[in-house]
This record gives sequence, C-alpha cells and structure tokens, in this order.
Amino acid sequence: MKIQPYNNRDWKSHPPYLYEAYGSSVKRGPLQKLVPITQTLSEITGPLFSDIKLEQGEADLTRSAQTGIEAMGERIIVVGKVMDEDEKPIRNTVIEIWQANAAGRYQHPVDQHNAPLDPNFIGAGRCVTNDKGEYRFLTIKPGAYPWLNHANAWRPAHIHLSLFGPSLVTRLVTQFFFPGDPLISLDPILNSIPTKSGRRRLIAAYAHDVTEPEFALGYRFDIVLRGRQATPFEKSGR
Repeated sequence: MKIQPYNNRDWKSHPPYLYEAYGSSVKRGPLQKLVPITQTLSEITGPLFSDIKLEQGEADLTRSAQTGIEAMGERIIVVGKVMDEDEKPIRNTVIEIWQANAAGRYQHPVDQHNAPLDPNFIGAGRCVTNDKGEYRFLTIKPGAYPWLNHANAWRPAHIHLSLFGPSLVTRLVTQFFFPGDPLISLDPILNSIPTKSGRRRLIAAYAHDVTEPEFALGYRFDIVLRGRQATPFEKSGR
C-alpha cells in the first residue's frame, strides 16, 4: 500500500505565528516565511501507541495519587472523539492535558499568581483513545487567572491538550474553553484564530448526557487533526 503524504496546513483555520495583540507572539514569531519540509516516511507512519501502558487513574485529576484526597473545586467530566480529516476515528493515540486549578493557578514554580495551590491537584493527566477514537477525563474546572499581556488582562478558564494522532505531522497542541465564559471575547489568544468558525471549534459544549447526577457536569470537545475542519492549534504555553 502506498503511503500518501498529508496535505499542508490550512492557515485559514489556525492562528498566525505573529499576532500583535498577543504580546509574546511578537517577540518569538518568525520574521520570514516558513520553509515547508518534505515529509519523510517515518513522519507519516508513526508514532504508534498501541502498546503503551498507563498507570491506573491517570485520567482522573480529581484525586491525589499519593494521598487519595480529593482536590478542591467543581468536578467536571470531559469527553470527546479524535478524528482525521475524513472524520474517521483515531484509535490508540495518547492525549495529555494540563491546566490551572480551581483558583486559577498552575502547579509550576514559574506561576507566582497570588492564588492558593491545591496540594491534591497536580493539574496534569493523560489517556489513550479507544477503538472509536473516544477519550474521557475526570478533572476540576479551572479558574481564570491574570496575565500581563495588557491592562487588566485575564485568561478565561481553559484546558490545554497535546496529542500526536497517527503520525508526527498530525501533532497538535491546543486548548479548549467553556461555553458562556465572559472572558472569551476578550482573549487575544483565542481571537488570533482568523475565523469565527475556527474560534467556535475551541469551545467545548455542555453535554447533559455526560453529566452525572449529584456528581459532575459533563462537557464534550471533539478534535479533528487535519483538513478544513481541523481543530486550531495553540501557539502559546499559557
């Protein structure tokens, strides 16, 4: 079977590397046009994660693996499906997430935001998609936090995701937001995405069928790795 290379990235769906309203991108964005590199066989046929073994509970961020004590904040369930550009499910791919805690602070020494840390919330987890391309995380809804991009700047609640898909050229690092957040319209990172439809694809949907009574609200966030309906990538680590 002949292995076909992937199409080039559709920049109508993704943020430019340099977006003036997002200050950090001005400092690190390339000043010259990027040079496309021909894809090699190894880049379009891997990596493969079918044999990866995860520790029990890696997809549950709500309880400390060391103490068994629950983290503080609102429990949420996040589910979704990972698909290719033809909407076919991507199975056996690793999804990693990281996020701030309920007070809007990351478990990282660089984050010195004046908000409490939660010793029972590490803020990171991972899972592997099943045969239908589905994933599921149990976590805490993150809080908003201030950043120094502009005057009185606050980032809306969001969760970062990292996944490879079936090959290195489908590598995606992105983030999703929550519906109804008043800070979304003010966020330069989200607004750097050129189209309204692209920005909409980064907002999770409330899912009542995922919500568990008296336990946790459910949200659905599907991910498309390539093509016109691709999930826009993230050019920031915040």
